[in-house]
Amino acid sequence: MALVWLALIATFFGDWLAMARQWWDISTYNHVLLIPLILGWLVAQRLPELLRLSPRPWWPGLILCAGALFVWLLGAFSGLNLARQLGAVLLLMAAVPTLLGPKVAVGVLFPLGYMLLMVPFGEEFVPDLQMVTAEITIALVRLSGIPAVIDGVFIDTPVGLFEVAEACSGVKFLIAMIAFGLLVANACFVGWTRRAVLMAACVVVPVLANGVRAWGTIYAAQFFGIEVAAGFDHIVYGWVFFAIVLALVIAGAWRFFDRAVDDPVIDAGRIERSPLMARVQGATVSGARPTLAVLGGIALLVICAQGWAYAAATMSARLPRQIFLPQVPGWHRVDYRPTVWWEPRAQGAGHRLLGRYANARGQQVDVFVAVYAEQGEGREAGGFGQGALMPASAWAWRSDGPVIGQGKSERLVANGHVDRLAVTWYRTGDLLTGSNARLKLAVMADRLLLRARPTTLLILSAEDRRGAPAEQAVVNFRKDAGPLDRWMDRLASVQ
Repeated sequence: MALVWLALIATFFGDWLAMARQWWDISTYNHVLLIPLILGWLVAQRLPELLRLSPRPWWPGLILCAGALFVWLLGAFSGLNLARQLGAVLLLMAAVPTLLGPKVAVGVLFPLGYMLLMVPFGEEFVPDLQMVTAEITIALVRLSGIPAVIDGVFIDTPVGLFEVAEACSGVKFLIAMIAFGLLVANACFVGWTRRAVLMAACVVVPVLANGVRAWGTIYAAQFFGIEVAAGFDHIVYGWVFFAIVLALVIAGAWRFFDRAVDDPVIDAGRIERSPLMARVQGATVSGARPTLAVLGGIALLVICAQGWAYAAATMSARLPRQIFLPQVPGWHRVDYRPTVWWEPRAQGAGHRLLGRYANARGQQVDVFVAVYAEQGEGREAGGFGQGALMPASAWAWRSDGPVIGQGKSERLVANGHVDRLAVTWYRTGDLLTGSNARLKLAVMADRLLLRARPTTLLILSAEDRRGAPAEQAVVNFRKDAGPLDRWMDRLASVQ
């Protein structure tokens, strides 16, 4: 089993290295560095009972391995690292029942499931957590008698404007709390109701506590100034507050622990006597060398997945030598002079264009177009840090924008007072959408069928100006431009 795991980690070393870098470099995932040690401890807890179970190669486990590799393939096809890394972890998990049989897998079922926490996830919850934290904070700020106005994730108070930024969303503590709660629920509880209550607390309490933390920062700033409050927030709240919250949750759950210290974590005799497990275990591999048979099956599946991924990665759609922003009835091109420089990011695109249009009513709309020959690592139209919000720039996300067609609408702000509306569309094949998830599904389907099609990114944006609101400018431009799908197809020379 150890040799197979080492071989699989070596085969998918790029994915494991990317995960390890995230564990080490990104504070959201620093707690994952402890999970391999925790896994060893969990198995050691079960070891006396595990030794009573007989390992046997189990051919249906190859189906689980194929499923894990399929998840990895979807990630490789779409450039979604989360799916690639999930597939790599699932493959290690699937190898256990394949080589050791379902009875042993049931004996280590919780450690196997706990392995999923090695996959760096949670960043996708940041925007929602920002909004929840902002709502909790503004309620507490007003309750404490401080006059304040909220606009998306920005809270304006008498001493200054505060932003509930990504780092203030609370996702770091929430993810770590869930990992800790799962461990406590398994090690200290037997009843499922008590486990469910603990996990609910591990989700709700850190979210509420993060809102209290943000309120505390704003409240302190009213008396001591923003700089002092910010330093107090990072030192006291960051290092002490959440440790206290964690201790309070465990202290509240302590009296309800219902697993005795000397209780065995698993019951090997019950697993061996189970009629269901006997029927499931019946699908063992027959022959003189069953272990070699399943090893060969795993190797064949890995070779097929790697080959399929390589074939898809070499596909590339043909792009025109040059693209041009089209004429739009009632609009004409003007110099691009934004109040604060704004230039969407489209890494890996074959073509990029950015220009500004104006009409006789004084409305102005900025148009950004990018055309990709393929989607993959480093060239994802909807990838992290790509699109309308430029990372490490003056621009920050304020809130979701108004619904405009099928586009993804966002309100951005720069320097606290320059507002901009940006609406994003993606086009590939027959799909026109503002959803990054739908784009990735379409790309996955193309790669599965080894079909090469270009992807076009379109962003219509406008600054809010007195007498010329951004929303109306974008709506009018979209109406005058005609069907966006045809417009985007012409740019990419799609017939």
